[in-house]
This record gives sequence, structure tokens and C-alpha cells, in this order.
Amino acid sequence: MKRDLPKCRPAVLLRPLALLLLGLAITSCGETARPLHPKAKGVTRLVTYNVGVFSKYLDGGSYAMIADMMREIDADAVAMNELDSCTVRTRGIFQLQRAADLLGGWDCNYGAAMPFSGGAYGEGIASRERPVRSFSVVMERGEGAEPRVLVVSEFARYVYATTHLDHVSAAQRAVQAETINRIMMREYGTSPKPVFLGGDLNDTPDSEPLRILRKAWKILTPAEATFSSHDPQTCIDYILQLDNGAACEVLGARVLKQFRTGDVRQASDHLPVLLDVRLPER
Repeated sequence: MKRDLPKCRPAVLLRPLALLLLGLAITSCGETARPLHPKAKGVTRLVTYNVGVFSKYLDGGSYAMIADMMREIDADAVAMNELDSCTVRTRGIFQLQRAADLLGGWDCNYGAAMPFSGGAYGEGIASRERPVRSFSVVMERGEGAEPRVLVVSEFARYVYATTHLDHVSAAQRAVQAETINRIMMREYGTSPKPVFLGGDLNDTPDSEPLRILRKAWKILTPAEATFSSHDPQTCIDYILQLDNGAACEVLGARVLKQFRTGDVRQASDHLPVLLDVRLPER
């Protein structure tokens, strides 16, 4: 059956190589509660979140819940892992576009890692701001369970990329880490823009794949457990910054375990990770 093309523009493929919803709850005394995750003026807030095809726990999908949670924290760009595009498994929905629409008509950049279930499976970035450039790189499967993809959105003052490393083979995760280093240093090693990478890297901070990534990146988020959301035991979700010499002030980072507008235990099997930065002026 012929499908309409997703509205969200696909990234250029390189091979192989509104206002903050503060959850302003009114207390029984009529006082305004402090927001759980306040955002300072002039801050850019990045989030990485393995959304688990929006249906790990909620049969009807967690699209609205996750969108509400991201609006609550006033996120500016959200890297999302485990996304279906028009698959039978998830009822023909272009998931990243659905999330971007619920966020208020955000832009989005999707990269397909592989064909799957009548559509595609991959990663993406939803953002308030429209990218000035976007592309994706499908990485070789090698010893891994399935192909993986690196998705990159370049904005006026910064770059945000996302990936989801192989969940089976540590050797293949190491290969993918080397590939990411090579691509991002080639594209942005001399860029004046800060470059960030968010994603589910499927390994711990002391692992070989993370050691390889630290050759080119600095991990900015805490080594706190992000999986599973029901019983967090392992740190596998991160946001990193490329060592390209670009100025950037890191104001805070944390694993998000509580929202007023949603239940992280039901939204996905991972916890979202947040990073606040102050970007250099243009």
C-alpha cells in the first residue's frame, strides 16, 4: 500500500561513512509551587531520551505524555532513540513527526538505520529551532545485531547529534564509537560552534566504547543510572561535547526522575537526561 511521505524532512544521507510549562501547581494554601526543573534565562536546554518507540509500557503510546514532559522542562532540543517511521508495529505513525507536532510544531530531523516492519527504524532530533544543516550516517552492521545511524542537526549557534549504539556487541559499539569520532571531527573539528552528542550508548562510563569516545568528546552528564526507568541500575544514556575548542558554559546536567506532567516509569524504559548550556553569541 502506498504511503504518504512523512512531513518531517529526512536528513541528507552520507554513507558509509510555550514558554516553559513549569508545572505551576497551586498548593492548598494558594501559593505557586516552585518548578521541579527551573531553567535560567538565556540557557539552551538539551535532552536525550530513549523513548522506546513510545510504547514500551503504554499500549496506546506515550506520545502526549513525553511531549508534556518535554514542554514542562522547557527543552530546546530533544535527541530521541528507538523511533519507528510508518511501521506496521507502531500503526503506521511517523513517530518523530507526531512528537514534534505535539511539542507545538517543532522541526525534526529523522535518520533511518534500517528498513523495518513496512517502514523504518532509527533515531531523530526534535527542536524548536530549524537546523541550518542536517544529515545522517548509517554505520555498518559488522558484528552487531543491526545497523545503527548517526543523526546530526546543525543550528545557528550549536550542533546536536544523536545515536543509539548496538545493544549486543561491545566490539561493534567500539567500531561505531570510532566512526562517530571520525565523522564528527571531520565535519566539526575546526568549527567555532559547540557540538553535542546525546544518545543511548548501551555501555557504562568505564567501558571501551566510552573510552574511545572520550578521545574526541567530554562526557557532560552525570554517571547516574538511566536504565531501567522502573529500577535504574545502569548508566547508558549520555550527553557529550566534542573537543573542538569551541567555547561553551555548562550550567548543569542531571538524570530526570520526576515530572508533574508524566510518569517516567510509564513513558519509556529509559530515563531522560538533561543538559543546560550557555552558548556563545553569534
